[in-house]
Amino acid sequence: MLSAKLKNYLHLHLLVFIAGFTAILGELITISAIPLVWFRMLMAAILMFIYIKTVKVKLATDAKSIVRFALAGVVVALHWITFFGAIDEANVSIALAMFSTGAFFASFIEPIIFKRRINWYEIVFGIIVIIGVFIITQSELKYLNGIILGISSAFLSSLFAVLNGSFLKRHSATVISFYEFISGLLFISIFIWLFKGGFSIEFFNLESSDYLYLFILASVCTAYAFIAAVYVMRYISPYTVVLTYNLEPVYGIVLAVILFPEKEKMSVNFYLGASIVLTTVLVNGIIKNINKIRRRTITKS
Repeated sequence: MLSAKLKNYLHLHLLVFIAGFTAILGELITISAIPLVWFRMLMAAILMFIYIKTVKVKLATDAKSIVRFALAGVVVALHWITFFGAIDEANVSIALAMFSTGAFFASFIEPIIFKRRINWYEIVFGIIVIIGVFIITQSELKYLNGIILGISSAFLSSLFAVLNGSFLKRHSATVISFYEFISGLLFISIFIWLFKGGFSIEFFNLESSDYLYLFILASVCTAYAFIAAVYVMRYISPYTVVLTYNLEPVYGIVLAVILFPEKEKMSVNFYLGASIVLTTVLVNGIIKNINKIRRRTITKS
C-alpha cells in the first residue's frame, strides 16, 4: 500500500495536472475570455457557497477585509481574462510559457508588499527570464498580442498570490476565495453592463459542450483544486507545493501538443526560450528553499 505522504504527493501532482488542463479547457470553450471568466466565477462561487454551508464555515468578517478581498477579486478576474485572452490571441503553449514568468514578478512585488529588500539573485534570474521571453518573442512575432496578454496575466497572478499571502495571516482561505469570486463576478458584470450593452439572450445561449467544459473548469479546476490544495498543504511543505506547481506550464504544453498538434506546433526558438524560463523558475525555487533552511538553522542556533 502507498504511504500517506506518497498519496498526498501524487495528489499534489494531480492538482498540478488539473491546473495545466485549465488552459486546455480555455482552448476547447468557444466563447471569448470575458464571458468565459464570468461563467467560471459564477459557477465557482455557487459551488464554494455549497461547500461553505456543508462544512459550516463562518463568512462573517470586518468591512475593511471585505474591501481588500474585493480588490483582490478584481485582480484575479483580470488575471483569468488576460490568460484566456492570450489563448484566444495565440495558443496554449504561448499562454503557459508567458504565465511561467509570474514567479519573477512575485520576486519584485513581494518585497514591496512585505517591505523586504530584493535579493541579488532574483534580479539576475529576472534578467535571464527576460532573455528567454525575448527569444520566444523574436521567433513568434505573429503571436505578439498573445505574448503581451500572457505576460499581463503572469503579473496579475503574482500580484494576486502576494495579496492572498498577506490575507492568509488573518483569514480563512475558503472565506477569502468566496469573497474574491463574488467581487470578481460583480466587477465583470458591471463591465458588461457599461461597455458591452448588458446581458442578452445570446450571452447565455451557449453550446452544450461549452456548458460542460465551463462546469468542469469551475468545479474540478477551480473549487475542487483550491480546496484540495489547502488539504494537501497540511501534509506537504509549502515549498514543495509551490515548486511542484511550477510544472503546470510543462504539463499544459505537453497536453496541448498532444491534443492540438497543428495549432501548437512551435519553432525551435520557442522551446529554447520556454526551457530557459522554466529552468530559471525551478532553480529560483530551489535557492529560496536553501536560504530558508539556512535562516532557520541560524535562528535555532
